Amino acid sequence: MSEPSSAPQTPPSRQLSPNPFIVAAFLLVIGLIGFGGYRASEYQGMQTLRTDAGHRLDLFAAAVDGIVNRYAHIPATIQLNEEVLNVMHKPRSAASVLAANRFLQRLNGHIGSIAIFVVDERGIVLASSNWDHPDDSFIGEDLSFRSYYLDGLAGRVGRHFAIGITRSEPGYFVSHPIRDGERVVGVAVIKISLGQLDKAWELLGAPALIADGNGVVILSSVPEWRYTALNPLPLDTLVDIKMSRLYNDGLIGDFPVRIDEAMGPEGQIVHMNLRQHPPRSRQDIAGSYLVHGRPLTELGWRLQIFSDLRPVRAQAFGHAALASVATGFVLLLLLVVAQRRRIIGQKLEAKTLLEQANAQLESKVARRTKALTDTNARLRKEVTERLQAEQTLRAAQDELVQAAKLAVLGQLAAGITHELAQPLGAMRTLSGNAIEFMKRGNLPTVEQNLGIIARLADQMGRIITPLKTFARKSPAIPAPADLAHAVGAALFLLDQRLAKADITVINRCEAGRDIAWCDQNRLEQVLINLIRNAADAMADAPHRELLIEAGPGEAGNIELSIADSGSGLPENGQLFEPFFTTKPAGEGLGLGLAISRDIVREFGGDLRAENRPAGGARFILQLPAAPKEKP
Repeated sequence: MSEPSSAPQTPPSRQLSPNPFIVAAFLLVIGLIGFGGYRASEYQGMQTLRTDAGHRLDLFAAAVDGIVNRYAHIPATIQLNEEVLNVMHKPRSAASVLAANRFLQRLNGHIGSIAIFVVDERGIVLASSNWDHPDDSFIGEDLSFRSYYLDGLAGRVGRHFAIGITRSEPGYFVSHPIRDGERVVGVAVIKISLGQLDKAWELLGAPALIADGNGVVILSSVPEWRYTALNPLPLDTLVDIKMSRLYNDGLIGDFPVRIDEAMGPEGQIVHMNLRQHPPRSRQDIAGSYLVHGRPLTELGWRLQIFSDLRPVRAQAFGHAALASVATGFVLLLLLVVAQRRRIIGQKLEAKTLLEQANAQLESKVARRTKALTDTNARLRKEVTERLQAEQTLRAAQDELVQAAKLAVLGQLAAGITHELAQPLGAMRTLSGNAIEFMKRGNLPTVEQNLGIIARLADQMGRIITPLKTFARKSPAIPAPADLAHAVGAALFLLDQRLAKADITVINRCEAGRDIAWCDQNRLEQVLINLIRNAADAMADAPHRELLIEAGPGEAGNIELSIADSGSGLPENGQLFEPFFTTKPAGEGLGLGLAISRDIVREFGGDLRAENRPAGGARFILQLPAAPKEKP
């Protein structure tokens, strides 16, 4: 019995239990200071990011201006060439056209643009720098729908981004009117390559784009953003784009996020979502960005840069954590100083209490040790008694198993006597004949009779050997056992009884296929008991059939089933209970199935029974499979 504890308890007033209100206030102060540190760090980081973005925009704007505008003055000088003016007047000769083509070709080769060409009043290309390239020559093309042509024909300088209709190559087109006096007789156009701008994106070090006057992205460091509209395009703009074929009838998609056209110097924060707009490039653009824009007034474009906010917020989180930790450290230091005085007083009191508790504990340990020693002695005695009882029970079970074997042998004695009587009678007759033939000197016949006697002796040995093995009293020793061999031995011992009862035996067990881990002698006893029960169950059946099958079961086990066509099993579920039997009085004790199940369970298996859908019963032996030998 447990004794009531008499150890002194620490007074509740002196226990160190945290006050929930103090803890809440403590956490609130840390949270507020951490939040304030985060906001201050984020504001400072955003200001630095805006300043840095402005510098990078200025640098890139200068690079764009240097790449695009350095050849923008070329169309204004073309009308000064006499060969070009000659081709603009009618009638024009082939020689004048060739001369103009060669002039434009030399000029284009000198400056390195994509193409230079001149257009007449109707919008037809008369001469071009790429006149000797049949695949992409502009000569003869109708460009009257192009905006830069219309601006030039109206006497203005045209500047437009467009995608070529010949090779679908984007470029920046600059046009200038060609005048004959006060009259505009044509338009000179230069197509400037924008390929160098793709190499200049590295100057920004962040995702960026250039949008034209329609708000359509024409250049970007992210290829997926090209030819997308920053905002929904009005219907009249879509019509103008369709008529002028600025983007060569290409589909204008939607930009992943909405960009405010009227954003101020503070910029705009946007959130990219990869799930809605998965990029095909290697650049990871998921997250939050600060967008800054800079108009390229002379070109009519707008440059926008996307500054990643993750470094700023990560730094802000770091500063917030540092502020929270510092605050917590200071508060903890104050709490430690306050608690130290309290702890010193409690230590002195606790020392006295511990001395008292130690004395009481030693007394209690002595009493508990004596009780534990007595209990241990009782347990040893009980364990010894249980071991003796288990040994007695196991010996009784072995004797019961041996008695069941001898009972089976007694029931099989008549059949075995019949099997041995015939060979013995034949041997008696043959031995007598051999004596007579030996007296006559007929040795060949004597040798023949002796050979027959030897075969009959072997036959009797084959009959007696299973009986000796079955009747032997031995402990159950599990070993690899071939189920086909065990079934064959059981059927051999019951052959006369099954034949006399006119029972058809279907044995589907194959030798060497199903190897179980059990004692084969005990297994044969179980099989004999089950086959005898099946034969008794089919005594009054019009059709008597015994089906024996073996195969793999669940969890790597082997299942052996014995099915009959008898009357089936009772529904009360007492089949495996000791002394329960369905046979008439005097024909059975009701121990066979109980003993059989105990034998199988000693092997680590089980025995169960069920009724067959077609009639009759089926007993299923579940046996562990023998371990496979290592090669």
